Amino acid sequence: MASQTTVDVHALLDQQSVGWFQMRLLGLCALVVMLDGFDIQSIGYVAPAIARDLRLNYAQLSPVFSLGLLGLTLGTLLCGPLADKFGRRIMIIAGTLFFGVCTLATAMAGSLTSLILLRFVAGLGLGGVLPNAIALTSEFCPHRRHGTMVMVMNSGFPLGSALGGFVVAPMIPAYGWRSVFVFGGILPLVLVPLLGFWLPESIRYLVLQGSKPAQVAKLLSRVNPQLKFSAGSSFVLDEQRAPGMPVAHLFREGRAVPTLLMWVVFFVSLLDLFLLTNWLPTVFHDSGVTLSLSVIATALFSGGGVLGTWALGRIVDRFGPYRVLSVNYFLGAVFVALLGVSHAIGAIMVCTFFAGVGIIGGQIGANLLAASYYPTFIRSTGVGWALGIGRIGSIVGPAMGGYMLSRYWPLTTVFVVSAVPVLFGSAAIYFMGRIDHATAGERGRQTHRPLSEQAD
Repeated sequence: MASQTTVDVHALLDQQSVGWFQMRLLGLCALVVMLDGFDIQSIGYVAPAIARDLRLNYAQLSPVFSLGLLGLTLGTLLCGPLADKFGRRIMIIAGTLFFGVCTLATAMAGSLTSLILLRFVAGLGLGGVLPNAIALTSEFCPHRRHGTMVMVMNSGFPLGSALGGFVVAPMIPAYGWRSVFVFGGILPLVLVPLLGFWLPESIRYLVLQGSKPAQVAKLLSRVNPQLKFSAGSSFVLDEQRAPGMPVAHLFREGRAVPTLLMWVVFFVSLLDLFLLTNWLPTVFHDSGVTLSLSVIATALFSGGGVLGTWALGRIVDRFGPYRVLSVNYFLGAVFVALLGVSHAIGAIMVCTFFAGVGIIGGQIGANLLAASYYPTFIRSTGVGWALGIGRIGSIVGPAMGGYMLSRYWPLTTVFVVSAVPVLFGSAAIYFMGRIDHATAGERGRQTHRPLSEQAD
């Protein structure tokens, strides 16, 4: 069918069904995000083996976790604004390539210092990938499937963690901890050519740039081959590109308090997520569970995150993110606390699974919320800075876990303390929803109804 001279891209995308082009985009972004999940969890899986090989104690291992996450933090904070200026596609491809090379080099680390340095540098590359994968997927979604598609794509993170556990468990005793980083470095390098060939630039980013209508027309035709556009067609969005520093716009037009509340959510959520993913194998192993079973039990934390994410996406599309995520975080805190009183391996695995549903599923829901809340011209910045603030929590979490374990705190106390931050996240989501409901009509952003009222 032929288009009108002026095409509202946002409205046109909302009219389309989800086709092969969007599903391939979702799959590519999910594969990229899986690398993040695999990398984050793999260092926790191999920590006991590294400690034995390099003769390190738990306190000495904490900088390996924390400095790698510091690299992720800096990469996230820098690459979000860069992507809003130069595009999502180039940041994803460059970050994946850089991360793969650095991860391969990590396999050759011969000392604590070199291991810390390589983890930090690899984090710089990986930090720019996740926020741009979220933004890119979001910007090709019809609104009625936005929650489902973005959360399914984000499920690559816990899926990478979970599958990584089952891959790593036999690799460590057979080939040593270095083989994990060889495997983790080869994967992104194999993925880079596929990204270069198939990954498109964000269609909404291109429209806001206003300089490539032919490329926009081509992408829309790939979304739906029946769409045809005349040579004189122009493409618009129902939002504008504002001048100035992207970060400053996170605090304008009524976004200041919700942005701060979102940062609280990301901080406490990633604090808990990384505390648990880094230390659960060691805690389980020290409590008498074999290393292989410890890895598998921890993989169930990620497995719960995968299944929880798939279920939550559809629920969020139906009821909106605020109520769903607030309750989900609360339940996650309950199951984390229950880990402190679970002694049988079966009970440990059940509680670990549902803690993953609450915390990992909640974090992926928070990623969706950030992508939904901010308009196109600051979407990567909004998601990137929320993740960047969250990464500070991800640095604090492993250090906090190392401190509690080095002081020989009872496991009941460790898990109860670990549950508290997520309760603050649940409250912050609730209050953000109240503010969004009250002020959505006053803000100039793409979605004019409050997110709490958006439903299929």
